[in-house]
Amino acid sequence: MATAAAPGTNRSYREVLRHRGVAGLLAGDLLAGAGTGMLLVAMPVQTLAIHGDVPRAVAIGLVAAAPFVLSTVLASVIGLGRAGVFPRTLLIADCVLRAATFTTLGVLAVTDRLTLPVLIGGLLVGSLFRLAGSSGRRLLATSMAGDDGRFAVNGLLGLNTSVALYVVGPVLGGIVVASAGAGVALLADAAGALVLLAAVLVFVPRMRADGDAVRRPPMGESGWRILRRRPVAARLLVVVFFFNFFYMPIEVALPLYVRGSLDAGASALGLLWGALGAGAFVGAALVNQLRNLPQRHVLIAIVGLWALCPITLAVTGDLTVAMIVFGLGGLVWAPFTPVAYSFVQSGLEPAEHQPVVTLWTTGATVAAPLGLLAGGPLVELAGVTGGLVLSGVLTLLLVPIAAAAVLGRR
Repeated sequence: MATAAAPGTNRSYREVLRHRGVAGLLAGDLLAGAGTGMLLVAMPVQTLAIHGDVPRAVAIGLVAAAPFVLSTVLASVIGLGRAGVFPRTLLIADCVLRAATFTTLGVLAVTDRLTLPVLIGGLLVGSLFRLAGSSGRRLLATSMAGDDGRFAVNGLLGLNTSVALYVVGPVLGGIVVASAGAGVALLADAAGALVLLAAVLVFVPRMRADGDAVRRPPMGESGWRILRRRPVAARLLVVVFFFNFFYMPIEVALPLYVRGSLDAGASALGLLWGALGAGAFVGAALVNQLRNLPQRHVLIAIVGLWALCPITLAVTGDLTVAMIVFGLGGLVWAPFTPVAYSFVQSGLEPAEHQPVVTLWTTGATVAAPLGLLAGGPLVELAGVTGGLVLSGVLTLLLVPIAAAAVLGRR
């Protein structure tokens, strides 16, 4: 397994953004992410309004897990198969289907005709291309930036997530939900998907004349076969899976934590996610400064430090303190994904990027529905505080496992 590019060979954020295609795609991704970030507040509120006889924590877990189910199946087929699909095509399909689905769900919510089964079913179908589109977005951006711009692009994608998904989106979501209702936030996400669609159509070329391997569907080995030749990458994928799995009960517990421990509403939930995003913004902005550090050690340190966040959150009942804790958690957590992806991509040949990145994204993200489905009953049984503490303790136990997996023999 090759290591990341040598110090000094990586371009800065500013240099990467001089590429018109990269800048346009990232701008569309940023605006679309703001719409998706509004759902962090809107979805729990909408779910609690229509959950009926289903226990609250279970209903939140089911709704949060639904977008990952069919999308995981499709992305697995692409990652495990030998025939690739154009990343640009997958991203366009995701934007179109997402816009249509969330427009429908938003209209139903605004007119008070949305039910829990319809919401879950809509999320299942409407997010079919979610993971494949996400990996396609990363492939397109890193391909246009080149090898020396890969680390910066992965950092900028993380920066987009921090700003849009966890700062702007939740804050706007809290305001919109409190003033106009959750249905309007669903419509905003549909509008964001259309913005990203326009950015892809305008700024991302269909195919370069030189037959770029990332834009041309590769016919070769599956992602699984390639990963088997790179044991460090395979072991890191296992670590990432459990890191994400142990995090997911937090997403189930947080809306109930705000209502119970903090005795607050949708605006406070938005502020809490915004605090996470503010910290993540700083962390993501510093990602490019970490390129000279040993990336394996950085990843292990992130796992251990993040584990302290839910444990500390569980013992406070003050919104200001909770925002500080979540903000520090975001600062620690933000570099994890860009560093992990850059580390994995640095050891791949051009034709290997799509199957491996798609399989990697799927393997890392499949933890989300499993963790959410497990998190619902766990929080229902252990309580909000118990669920947060358990999430942190299990993540702490992952630290020595991560050290053995990532620092072991290459």
